[in-house]
Amino acid sequence: MENSRRKFIKQSTIFAAATYAGTMGMSAKSYGRIIGANDRVRVGVVGFSDRFKSTLLPCFLNHNKELNFDIVGLSDLWSYRRDLGIAHLKEKFGHDIKACRNNDELYATKDLDAVIISTADFQHALHTIEAVKANCDAYIEKPFAETMDDAKAALKAVKATDRIVQIGSQRRSGENYANAAKYIQDGKFGPITAVDLVWNVNQPGRWRRPDLVAKLKEQDIDWKRFLLNRPFEAFDPRKYLEYRLFWPYSSGMPGQWMSHQIDTVHWFTNLKHPRSVVANGGIYTWKDGRRNWDSMVAVFDYGLPNTEDGFQVTFTSRMQNSVGGVGEVYYSNGGELNLITNKVSPKGGLRKDEAAAMDMKPNLLPEFDLSKKEVKTATDANMGGDELTSGHMRNWMECVRSRKTPNAPVEAGYSHSVANIMTNAAVHTGAKATFDENRQEVMANGKVFKY
Repeated sequence: MENSRRKFIKQSTIFAAATYAGTMGMSAKSYGRIIGANDRVRVGVVGFSDRFKSTLLPCFLNHNKELNFDIVGLSDLWSYRRDLGIAHLKEKFGHDIKACRNNDELYATKDLDAVIISTADFQHALHTIEAVKANCDAYIEKPFAETMDDAKAALKAVKATDRIVQIGSQRRSGENYANAAKYIQDGKFGPITAVDLVWNVNQPGRWRRPDLVAKLKEQDIDWKRFLLNRPFEAFDPRKYLEYRLFWPYSSGMPGQWMSHQIDTVHWFTNLKHPRSVVANGGIYTWKDGRRNWDSMVAVFDYGLPNTEDGFQVTFTSRMQNSVGGVGEVYYSNGGELNLITNKVSPKGGLRKDEAAAMDMKPNLLPEFDLSKKEVKTATDANMGGDELTSGHMRNWMECVRSRKTPNAPVEAGYSHSVANIMTNAAVHTGAKATFDENRQEVMANGKVFKY
């Protein structure tokens, strides 16, 4: 077992160096961009979404006064939500907010330093490109991209600048997840043998917005601008407001949920993407005109290229029974690392009797607590939003000032996008999807997968 442990550490270190070489720390160019401690950071909002209003804004408000950040403008294509957003922000900040019909108007704002992007899934990568080309730092909701063309273009655009880009994979700012990453990367867990990712809900209204759909009229938005580079379809208020149900505007479960959990696999192992993905599922219950499945299972093969070593990851998700909830459990020969309980335990490890039958020694992990150790303050307990996202937002805000690399840099978004797009390819073709490393393309049935 000790040889396996050393091998895992060696492989992880090599892969980590190859993956993130040159991305950590600060360049000389970045040092020149450090914003003074007394300078106000002026932030624009791209999309007055439910996610922004209910989570991102409360998390921003937890830290903005201390770190001297302010929101000065909002862009939203729909006049109704734009007006709601302006009124809401004026109430929160006590000053006027610039109302922008589109992002061109927002980026024409003088001295805009940064943006928070929470638009439709398929727009994130292209809106990232707009932000960095406008010389703005950006906090971007996941999924980062849902096609490889968008992912590659956005990665290239960000890397050509010194902009601070934080992908909204907030697990990377959680202490329990950081402890899990260190535990695995230090070799204490041993080689990973399997990972189970689960995300189950029982919500017929999840991602539905019937009241808003009834309000939206084509003359109130710029439908062509909304579509960006997707194939033209006639105006449909459901695709605008319930985009998570409709491919190619969203992949639904993979982009919304799996992208969070598969990112921890990449982080913990320093692997950039799966070797292959297969998937099955369907629309079994909520037959409301949606295109994206309401139940699915995806199976991933992970490991270093051209080796026999590796492990399997399963992502299971259903929207008509919530048993199992949301969880991530990692397995090794010695036990499990459970991010539902935040415990490492010998559960399932190689016991004495089973080991002796093959003249082997037992392999049982000691108990270990991954949870946070510090006592919460009153401020922590009463903060808006959730703890993970609040910490993630703060990390981005601090990095905007220091110019250090944030916890979820653009490379992390690119990697989860590859896994997401491979899953989409398996879903839409029925084939085993793979990744062509040289071309940076997802392949299915011997062809490059697009939509």
